[in-house]
Amino acid sequence: MINQDNVQFSDYAISDGILEALKALGYNSPTNIQKEVLPVLLAGKNAVVKAPTGSGKTAAFAIPICESIEWEENAPQALVLEPTRELSVQVSDEIFHIGRKRRLKVPAVFGGFPVDKQIQTLRQKSHIVVGTPGRVMDLVRRDSLKLDKIKWLILDEADLMLDMGFVDEVKEICALIPKGCRISLFSATLKPEIQELVDEFIRDMVPIIVENTEESAGSIEQKAYRADGEEKYHTFLHVLMDENPESCIIFCGTREMVNVLFQKLRRNRIFCGMLHGDMEQKERLKTVDAFRRGCFRFLIATDVAARGIDFESITHVINYDFPTGKETYVHRIGRTGRNGKSGIAVSLVSDEELHMVKQVEAYTGRSLTLLADPGTDEEKEKEFWKSQRIKSAPKPAKGAALNAGIMRLSIGGGRKSKLRASDIVGTICGLEGIEVSDIGIIDIRDSLSYVEILNQKGNMVLEYLQTRPIKGKIRKVRKTRGTL
Repeated sequence: MINQDNVQFSDYAISDGILEALKALGYNSPTNIQKEVLPVLLAGKNAVVKAPTGSGKTAAFAIPICESIEWEENAPQALVLEPTRELSVQVSDEIFHIGRKRRLKVPAVFGGFPVDKQIQTLRQKSHIVVGTPGRVMDLVRRDSLKLDKIKWLILDEADLMLDMGFVDEVKEICALIPKGCRISLFSATLKPEIQELVDEFIRDMVPIIVENTEESAGSIEQKAYRADGEEKYHTFLHVLMDENPESCIIFCGTREMVNVLFQKLRRNRIFCGMLHGDMEQKERLKTVDAFRRGCFRFLIATDVAARGIDFESITHVINYDFPTGKETYVHRIGRTGRNGKSGIAVSLVSDEELHMVKQVEAYTGRSLTLLADPGTDEEKEKEFWKSQRIKSAPKPAKGAALNAGIMRLSIGGGRKSKLRASDIVGTICGLEGIEVSDIGIIDIRDSLSYVEILNQKGNMVLEYLQTRPIKGKIRKVRKTRGTL
């Protein structure tokens, strides 16, 4: 029996490669949800988990999945369903990083991107697929995504998935997976529709409930300011200058309001980004990545667009429009004050929204004292504009430490020239000092192939391949950027 008080990841049945990846990712010790979920999933049981966003649930299911994957199997062995495109990319990246040392391929599939490219990706070895229910079912119907080898199904952010109208697709996928497949569900709430889904498809499950602790709730300082009509934007600017956030999400009630506030701030030369459902998918992903890397400090967003996306070190949340539901208020302010850090949540409140403030106070058990417009302070204003002019260096992408010592090579030739992964591995392993364990993920495309060389051996392999034939032909081999 593991002592839950001082438990470390090394106390579980986790392989060295995954432990090394967790350390490189900054996972120092398990969170509460990981302490509860890891023993259950590592033992091969199903779990139904109620836990707040940002509690570390992705790693809780990613670690057991990565441990159980058989690398040699070409067909997907795990499927993770996410409600949004941004979450699909975020969760796919995190699972990929955790399984990095095991060379696992974790494609993300979702709408808004050409389906043909995703079909090409799935034609190759894919260990774990992460995607939205709509695109997953589209690929299943096209016979491009095979479910016959799936042994894990994760329903993540299940309440949001159902709220977005994916209930039919989710049920269809649950009915198609092989008998005996392990199914686990993660949700911020366990409302009746979720329970109905659990009762129908998840057998022999272990219920796990992880609540926000008093300590974490208390780490968020909550403020509210009266702001009505024409004066609302001016009050907002005064609050922004008074607080001068390092990293802030500003929530608006509608897409239109997000656009309006974005344009107003840009006219005031305040650099920011925006996120809402009407934006093109490429632009949304680009915005999420830029904010995550610290390219701008203020992100204006709607609830649905920002739900579930994990941003580290958010110092402030500002409710430009006060939320219309008490649960939404808790979700929003929970974006800050994470991982033992403190945070500040500021709300602007009009006369019409006072009744909602009362509901939030009753729900959270904390009072929100309404403050007057803070006005302008010359010194604070100067400091704000000074901080706007200083551009900090973008933060390294998550997983950068894991990519150290890895070189990605492009090789001329692919499917059209009948080049296979085994041809590349066989040639590279002909070099003295190179083992199979030094070769990472291989990606074979139509006319080009990519291979990762690990353990600081990239330059020596690159030089070797300049004169060494692969499948009877000298190929053009170059160093290239990015990861597979």
